[in-house]
Amino acid sequence: QVQLAESGGGLVQAGDSLRLSCAASGRTFSSYTMGWFRQAPGKEREFVAGIRWSTGSTSYADSVKGRFTISGDNAKNTVYLQMNSLKPEDTAVYYCATDPRSYVRFAEVRNYAYWGQGTQVTVSS
Repeated sequence: QVQLAESGGGLVQAGDSLRLSCAASGRTFSSYTMGWFRQAPGKEREFVAGIRWSTGSTSYADSVKGRFTISGDNAKNTVYLQMNSLKPEDTAVYYCATDPRSYVRFAEVRNYAYWGQGTQVTVSS
């Protein structure tokens, strides 16, 4: 079992920055795939960014490219999502997720076996 705990959400103004953290505990492996997703009210959960522990390769949704950066600290089993130039449309509950397989497609919700409880990000205009 793997437990994930997100933190760092909050209420900010458009143009501000936030850094989300996702701490993993329990059974963790260096080959894991980690992802950040978000879900706004009335909308489906969508992919934001992903990273593979083993290679450091990353992927981003088009809507956040150039503004968000995903990174990981293996020693701390923690993944970060640095969010800059936030927009009101970034408002959502942000979830981190992980799967022990290193080859899964980043953007598919169904590929992730473990999920955190989510952290709210609200961006006011």
